[in-house]
Amino acid sequence: MTETLAVLTRLGQTLNQVVVGQPTVVQQLLIALLAGGHVILEGVPGTGKTLLVRTLAQLLSADFRRIQLTPDVLPSDILGTNIFDLNSRSFTLKQGPIFTEVLLADEINRTPPKTQSALLEAMEEQQVTLDGKSLPLPDLFWVIATQNPLEFEGTYPLPEAQLDRFLFKLEVGYPDRAAEKQMLLNRQKGFSARRADLARLKPIASVEQVLAARKAVRTIKIEEPVLDYLLALVERTRQHTDLALGASPRSAGAWMQTAQAQAWLEGRDFVTPDDIKAVAPPLLRHRLILTPEAQLDGIKSDQAIATILSQVPVPR
Repeated sequence: MTETLAVLTRLGQTLNQVVVGQPTVVQQLLIALLAGGHVILEGVPGTGKTLLVRTLAQLLSADFRRIQLTPDVLPSDILGTNIFDLNSRSFTLKQGPIFTEVLLADEINRTPPKTQSALLEAMEEQQVTLDGKSLPLPDLFWVIATQNPLEFEGTYPLPEAQLDRFLFKLEVGYPDRAAEKQMLLNRQKGFSARRADLARLKPIASVEQVLAARKAVRTIKIEEPVLDYLLALVERTRQHTDLALGASPRSAGAWMQTAQAQAWLEGRDFVTPDDIKAVAPPLLRHRLILTPEAQLDGIKSDQAIATILSQVPVPR
């Protein structure tokens, strides 16, 4: 555990050196990687979302594909299709970009629901069905989708069933002044994400090490009082007056798994209430639905989550 933890810690440190000013997002992205859950990255253009994913895939030495989603993208453009070969007089499978280890679905809310749903089976079952035949995806298979929170014209908001397939929703905001200054200094020194600078980054962790770390995460202990605390929080989301929809049973399982990953990254073999609280905002913000009255009052999901965390007693 110690050696693998050191590798993953160094991976996070290198990510923070390349993508400056987003330490919380980097930490939460690593937690999602260790928990084996897919991620939505939401932020305005130019905040480094694509750079972050490309850099992480490079440091993992993982196969990486990017799909630029637009209204005219079809499911077959993502999954692939069987093509008839005139020479062999047989059908051969032309695999789509989904057959990869790290998949960046750029601007996922700009493609129609039919295409969005093409990702559902792959994200949930880690397989693709083409012409009645199920094809397995790589063991690491990890989807990171991006979306712009400001532009709504011509977009297709993800339905609840699709959102629940994502483990985390991470909000990529503007960096602080010191971080932005460091970005400018890096650019003065010649760094450019558009050139081959990322290709010169040496892999730090292997795919096999990540898969081994995932197994180690599942062995992290959760004492019964801490588990009861997690369940009390889940129940409170279903009773909160500002929420029309609370956390699902799937959310509870994901919450436990991400708390284990948080504890593992901290070098502990047990989960504390602080671990559960730390992963609550990215885990819940896309799963909870506010009542119309709460929306009119300007309440945000993160505010409701903070209220819930303050109301439920922490076990001692």
